[in-house]
Amino acid sequence: MSVLIAAAIVIAVVLLVTALVVVTVQQATIAVITMFGKYRRMMMPGLNFRIPLLERVHQRISVQNRAVELQFQAITADQANVYFTAMLLYAVLDQAEETIKNVAFKFIDEKSFMQALIRSVEGTVRSYVATKRQAEVLSQRQEIIRHVKEELDTQLENWGYHLLDIQVNDITFDAVITQSMAQVVASNNLKIAATNEGEALLIRMTKAAEAEGAAVRINAQAEKEASQLRGQGVALFREEVAAGMAVAAARMEEARLDASFILFAIWTEALRHFASEGKGNVIFLDGSPEGMEHTLQQLMAIGLAPRSPETGPSTDHHASSAPT
Repeated sequence: MSVLIAAAIVIAVVLLVTALVVVTVQQATIAVITMFGKYRRMMMPGLNFRIPLLERVHQRISVQNRAVELQFQAITADQANVYFTAMLLYAVLDQAEETIKNVAFKFIDEKSFMQALIRSVEGTVRSYVATKRQAEVLSQRQEIIRHVKEELDTQLENWGYHLLDIQVNDITFDAVITQSMAQVVASNNLKIAATNEGEALLIRMTKAAEAEGAAVRINAQAEKEASQLRGQGVALFREEVAAGMAVAAARMEEARLDASFILFAIWTEALRHFASEGKGNVIFLDGSPEGMEHTLQQLMAIGLAPRSPETGPSTDHHASSAPT
């Protein structure tokens, strides 16, 4: 019986010593060991051993990334309240011994560090926003982030941490200011729409005026060319008529016939044309012998042009009067 009791005591002592000696450190964690309250060494992830009753684990520090969400208020230079919602991403700077010592001993506990970190971020943002006007804050989101990182990087490194990223997720104002901003935006949108509509109308009117001017120029050019062609046609027609009459007159003179017969034929052809093309129903003509003779004399005066030296007598010669 005494042997069993002794064996149990030995087993208990071994288990107790093992529990006091063996230390297991989780992955992505570093254990800080102190002896008599003074830093002694670090334990890396895995199975570690310590001196029982003398060495103890002061703190287990995670080297993983950590995130915290912040909500705070700032006041602009024109006394407008701005509400921020931000997210911080930070981590232990590295696994160097000095860095781990700063993380373990700069603050009493994790809560104190988080309070200092949050207040530092809020103070940095507030000091920056206090120099800006309300209208500038929304457009300077990236500048705020850059300013916070520049201001806190050195301070966090002294604490053993590194600010990986900061995201300003939301920036809002008081309800009155938000409504006023919405009205300003709506007014600006209306002005932009009116300006765009006016510009579009001006462009349409300009294009229409240009098109109308081009059409007028084209029509004028076409009318000019048409008039020239009509004039050339009339001139050619008259030249052909004059040439034909000259040839006919020359042949009739060769045949010893009176050339005034040509005028008589032209006169009768004109009467036929009047009858077929005229719009009226009655044509008044002087059918007396005196009227006929008078008409033929007028035709001879204006219809028989002077002939050139190549085709006949000199230019002073005119056709004789038609017989009565």
